Amino acid sequence: MFTGIIETLGVVKAIQKEGSNIHFTIESPISKELKIDQSVAHNGVCLTVVALGDNSHTVTAIDETLKKTNLGDWITGSKVNLERCMQMNGRLDGHIVQGHVDQTATCISVVSKDGSWEFEFNYDSSKGNVTVEKGSITINGTSLTVVNSKDSGFSVAIIPYTYEHTNFHEIKQGTVVNLEFDIIGKYVARLLGKTQ
Repeated sequence: MFTGIIETLGVVKAIQKEGSNIHFTIESPISKELKIDQSVAHNGVCLTVVALGDNSHTVTAIDETLKKTNLGDWITGSKVNLERCMQMNGRLDGHIVQGHVDQTATCISVVSKDGSWEFEFNYDSSKGNVTVEKGSITINGTSLTVVNSKDSGFSVAIIPYTYEHTNFHEIKQGTVVNLEFDIIGKYVARLLGKTQ
């Protein structure tokens, strides 16, 4: 479980294909504190640390993960939002995030608001996922509040701290991001018969 509060940015240093899997080596300030078998959210995707190096760690994405997320778009040098799993004795600053990406979305606009930014995203609503005004959404692992909700899209407002300390400063029109919809909303939608 995660909170959606990004700890740090990592940088993809190496990409190695093995069959249908891809091994990503990430360099980050927290890599030296990790251990093998630990779960870490990478752009909101819960991945297991399989190897450690000097200030770096390696995770493996299987074909299913690559199909449902933006990890297949990563290249050497890509910046990745990182968060270690939640500690049960701490505050839940964001919202309950599982690290299970539901689908991707595409950024359709970025508007500067004189001190903040509004990002608008579109997604395929046929998968049954929904957003609600002032509800929670996770974008690339970042816990955010929905500003404007519609059937196949939504907007979020980004403050300077989030813009600088996550990979939001690299998102532009056309960028594909990972989405994890609010777990409570998903259960309600399921009970109402909106999803399968």
